[in-house]
Amino acid sequence: MAMKIAVLPGDGIGKEVTAEGVKALKAVLGNAEPYEMREAPIGGAGYEAAGDPLPEATLDLARKSDAILLGGAGVPEDEHRPPSKGAGVGLLRLRKALGLFANFRPVFMFPELVGASTLKPEVVEGLDLVILRELNGDLYFGEPRGISREASGERVGINTMRYSESEVERIAHVAFRTARARHGKLCSVDKANVLETMQLWREVMIAVGRQYPDVALSHLYIDAASMALVRNPKQFDVIVAGNVFGDILSDAAAMLTGSIGMLPSASLGLDRKGLYEPVHGTAPDIAGKDVANPLAAILSAAMLLRHSFEREADAKRVEQAVQSVLGEGYRTADIMEPGAKRVGTAEMGDLVAEAIHRIG
Repeated sequence: MAMKIAVLPGDGIGKEVTAEGVKALKAVLGNAEPYEMREAPIGGAGYEAAGDPLPEATLDLARKSDAILLGGAGVPEDEHRPPSKGAGVGLLRLRKALGLFANFRPVFMFPELVGASTLKPEVVEGLDLVILRELNGDLYFGEPRGISREASGERVGINTMRYSESEVERIAHVAFRTARARHGKLCSVDKANVLETMQLWREVMIAVGRQYPDVALSHLYIDAASMALVRNPKQFDVIVAGNVFGDILSDAAAMLTGSIGMLPSASLGLDRKGLYEPVHGTAPDIAGKDVANPLAAILSAAMLLRHSFEREADAKRVEQAVQSVLGEGYRTADIMEPGAKRVGTAEMGDLVAEAIHRIG
């Protein structure tokens, strides 16, 4: 049976980097493997096509696919549209509709890019950790929410931080299993000293942890975790956090590796269906200029092969190809170093595809 992959380029540089992710997939799968790729709009592109950031046809395609490769969602026009029509809302709705609650963001330092990080080499050399972000709860989905006007005439904005016990248990089990498969260390990030929601989060993490005596569980408040992640990132193995804190931490962690353009992600549920995307946004200021770094999108394609199709060898081919191209000195603008050879988005994708063929 053919592998079914939905391709949702989205907005801004999402269209450019997704094209290079598709290029890598085609290079590794070749002509021998039965696969089907179909494209659909999301975000601002979805709004332009159907008046909805998540058109029904796009959601239907995603539901019928085995995996989704996404570029990003977000356009400047969002500032002038109702919140329900914002491009990013389409992505939130897609994750929720597909039950994708666990977002894996591996933070890995390619040896070739140690010099590209703004941190000292001894801080980031050999870096290898995973940030696991819960995706279906927290401030992004909690009710009540909205902007209202009080009797005094003053406007008030409300968002609700909410987690149920079962939601925390679900992500906790994924976190402990992930740590067990790596180095046996899990750090849970919360703000239990001031937020009741996070008090529940911590209590549930501790309770679930009793089922995993081989995993060392620790806790950090979000402010302390942010500091520790920059000061000594190699102390971490797996970090688990709620939707908001996980979002912030993973973007901060991206800079440890030299650029947010280097980090892929996988959003998974209870089965093998997953949504794969670079952690960066749509960067409308550089869209269409052929300068965006496509490596996070390409590495997201590798995660797609690994998690949704269990094609570990093919995933490693893609990752080895990326490392090979970096080893040859090719760089996009965001990871440029003295003496390196600067290339654009499409050329970087071509180089990786060529390396995949060589390795294969």
